[in-house]
Amino acid sequence: MTALSVLDLVMIGEGKDLATAINESRELAVTVEQHGFRRYWIAEHHDMPGIGSAATSLIIAQLAAATNTIRVGSGGIMLPNHAPLVVAEQFGSLDALYPGRIDLGVGRAPGSGGATVRALRGLTPERDFNQDVVEVMDYLADNHRRPVRAVPEPHDVPVWILGSSLHGADLAAKLGLPYAFASHFAPRFLMQAIAHYRNNFKPSAQLAEPYVMAGVNLFLGDTNEEAEYLASSHQRWMLDLHMGRPGLLQPPVENYIASLPSHERQVLNQVMAFTAAGDKQKVGTWLREVIASTGFDELIIDSRIYDPLARQRSHILAAEVMRDIAEAS
Repeated sequence: MTALSVLDLVMIGEGKDLATAINESRELAVTVEQHGFRRYWIAEHHDMPGIGSAATSLIIAQLAAATNTIRVGSGGIMLPNHAPLVVAEQFGSLDALYPGRIDLGVGRAPGSGGATVRALRGLTPERDFNQDVVEVMDYLADNHRRPVRAVPEPHDVPVWILGSSLHGADLAAKLGLPYAFASHFAPRFLMQAIAHYRNNFKPSAQLAEPYVMAGVNLFLGDTNEEAEYLASSHQRWMLDLHMGRPGLLQPPVENYIASLPSHERQVLNQVMAFTAAGDKQKVGTWLREVIASTGFDELIIDSRIYDPLARQRSHILAAEVMRDIAEAS
């Protein structure tokens, strides 16, 4: 059975605040744990209206404390923004509190724009991402390859490489790490990247065989019309971001895509090409085709639905669809 997980940017809806957004994420984590989801990841972003996941490790701690079995982690920590020592200290501490449940997904994008990057990094030169990944792994392993220690004992925190191009795929293959592709917003090089990763994978102490996770945007309701209505909040936020007008997550509207001018509809279709919105039958058909054609080991859902109860129900329906697919195979 292809595993199912959640990617969360802790979206702040119009008329809501950060505390509300974090509480809604906590409630969703509890819900998806009850329905068999494998992991719940928080994505680091900074200075972006509507996104409340900047203090990523703090939110991970809140979600881990509210749940019991689901893996919780980062999707991802933007490693160039941090000293590897600090990342290892934070995630080693999380593993000490919630052993066997913490993931560390890392990416090399800044997670924001130029002024914010300067505020995060100061005037320090750009770091070598590949070297930083190895350094974090050394600190977590407490293998004495570094002149200082991040944690007082080894911590078995799986490290994942996140990416949307061949760079991340190549690094994950060389280091023998699991690979997560950001197809939920940048699907262009998906098939090329995962083919490169699988063909060049070298087994490691962490992973014997290649393991691919892909991001998808899923919106489910009792009818196709309901699901398309719920999806409009996510679609509007993504389009506004790419058109230079970022903001809070808006309530859904009817017939959103049909109301757009053709050039905006084209932008949205490119950005959200890896998306399904509909009832269980429609989304199930789409997922069967995706899984059969790609062999993904795991799918991670990005679903920015304004109403928290509708968002929970969409994820519950997704879990039911995946169980149906597994039983039929």
